Amino acid sequence: MDRMPRGIRNNNPGNIRHGEDWKGLAEDQPDDAFCTFVDPQYGIRAMGRVLLNYQRRHGINTVEGIVNRWAPPVENDTGAYVAHVAQRLGVNAEEPIVVTEHLEDLVTALIVHENGVNPYDVEVIMEGCQMARV
Repeated sequence: MDRMPRGIRNNNPGNIRHGEDWKGLAEDQPDDAFCTFVDPQYGIRAMGRVLLNYQRRHGINTVEGIVNRWAPPVENDTGAYVAHVAQRLGVNAEEPIVVTEHLEDLVTALIVHENGVNPYDVEVIMEGCQMARV
């Protein structure tokens, strides 16, 4: 497990930073920068909540807008990130999407880009996303 990417080790595959009192946070938070969740479903739930709020609260509904907010250009190669996520979803990066309808695919694409791997079964992704929708 030590060789797994940080996000996977922390059950936080979206690499969500500390700041919110997320449901499912582990009691022990050994990472100074990123949250640690009790299991990956809660990390995925947090990802889903953030993505759903981008559309609900901020009107962000394109892959380009979502990724630019998720992974700001000051910290990331956002252009490559946008292209990767849009390709995985099979959409144009500037095309409006309904986030709730694409949530599992969005989460999966972000997990792969953030960690270089997606070790989770589809059921784990679906469970975390369903928890986010409630």
